[in-house]
Amino acid sequence: MLSEPSTATVRATLPAVGAAIGDIADLFYRKLFDAHPELLRDLFNRGNQASGAQRQALAGSIAAFATQLVEHPGTRPDVMLDRIAHKHASLGITPTQYDVVHTHLFAAIGEVLGDAVTPEVAAAWDEVYWLMANALIAIEERLYAQQGVVAGGVWRDWEVVSRTEETADVATFQLRPADGAPAPAFRPGQYVSVQVELPDGARQIRQYSLSCAPGSVLRSFTVKRVHGGGAPDGEVSRQLHAQVRAGDRLRVSAPYGDLVLKSADAPLLLASAGIGCTPVLSMLAHLADSGHRAPVTVVHGDRSPADHALRADHALYTAKLPDAAAHFWYENPEEGHPADRTGLVDLTGVTIPSGTHAYLCGPLPFMRAVRTQLLAKGVPAADIHYEVFGPDLWLAQD
Repeated sequence: MLSEPSTATVRATLPAVGAAIGDIADLFYRKLFDAHPELLRDLFNRGNQASGAQRQALAGSIAAFATQLVEHPGTRPDVMLDRIAHKHASLGITPTQYDVVHTHLFAAIGEVLGDAVTPEVAAAWDEVYWLMANALIAIEERLYAQQGVVAGGVWRDWEVVSRTEETADVATFQLRPADGAPAPAFRPGQYVSVQVELPDGARQIRQYSLSCAPGSVLRSFTVKRVHGGGAPDGEVSRQLHAQVRAGDRLRVSAPYGDLVLKSADAPLLLASAGIGCTPVLSMLAHLADSGHRAPVTVVHGDRSPADHALRADHALYTAKLPDAAAHFWYENPEEGHPADRTGLVDLTGVTIPSGTHAYLCGPLPFMRAVRTQLLAKGVPAADIHYEVFGPDLWLAQD
C-alpha cells in the first residue's frame, strides 16, 4: 500500500507523469541500451523496440499500476502483475535487473520532467516503482520455485525431433530435452521462450505457446513466419523457418503463462484468430484427454481454410468432446462455406451457455471485438481471460 503522503503526491502528479510517460519510456530505453547494449542484443525483442510496442506497453503498465494505488488503495492489479511476472520468468529475469531499470527509468523521469521532480515527487514515484518491482520479484520467485529453478536458471538445450509444415507460413517443431531428462510439466495454454542465434550473433528470444497436450512425451510449439508488410520481417520466425530442422538444438525456457484453464467443470468458450489457435489446441487436447463433459464452444477466425494452421486438429479435438461445437469463420472461404460463417467472427447466432468461462487469443482487435460480444451476451468480465502475443497493449490503449 502506498503511504499517505506519497498517495497525495502521486495523485497530484499523475496527470503530468501520464502525459509524459511515452517520452519517459522512450528515453528510458535509450539510456538503458546505451549503458547495456547486451540487453537489446540478447534479451529485449528488437522488433518490438523498433515498432515502439514495448515502450507503449511499459507506459501503460506504469500508469495502470499508479492509478490503481491512488484510486483503489489496499488493492493491486494482480492480473496485470501475474501476466508480466510470467513473461519475466520465461526470460529468466533476476532481482538485480530491477535495480538497473530503476537507475535509468528515474534518470529519464528527471530529464523529461525537469524541475517538476522535487524531492517529494521523486520519493513518491520511487515508492510506486518499488511497490510494483517487489510485487513482481515475489511472484517471479514463486514461479521459479514451482519449476525447481533458481532466478534466471530457466534455460535448457532441447533437440528438434521433427518439423511439420502446417501452412505456407506456419511450421510446428517437436522437441525433447537434449540431456535426456524428463520435460518439465506445463498447464494447457502456457508458452515457452525460445532463444535463437541470428546471423549477426544476437541471441533473440520469442515466446511460443505449447500446442501439444500436457501429457505428451515430446513438446511442440508452432511458429508463424512474420511478414513485415512494409516493416522488417520477424527475424526470429524467419530464422526458425529458414534454418531449423530435425537434429538441431534450441535453447528453450521452462513453461510459463497465466492463460490457463481455471474452472474444470464450467462451460467453456475457446476463441482464437490466426496463430492464436495454438494455446487453444493445447487446451482442447487436454479437455479431450481428461474427459471434460461440460459444454465447450470453439470459435476461430482466419483469412482462409488454407491459412488456418492445425485446422484438422482443431476439428478433431472438438469432435472428441461429448458436448462441443466448432465455429470457423473465414474471410475468403471455400465454395459452400456457410454465409453466416464468412467474414469476421460474429457470435450473434452462437449460443453461449450460462456460466461460461471464455479464453481468447489472437490479435488485439479480434479479442476486443469478441470480448464486447461476450459482455453483451451476459458473460461477466471476470470470466473472460485473454493472451496477447507480444507486449500487452490492451492496458496501454484502455
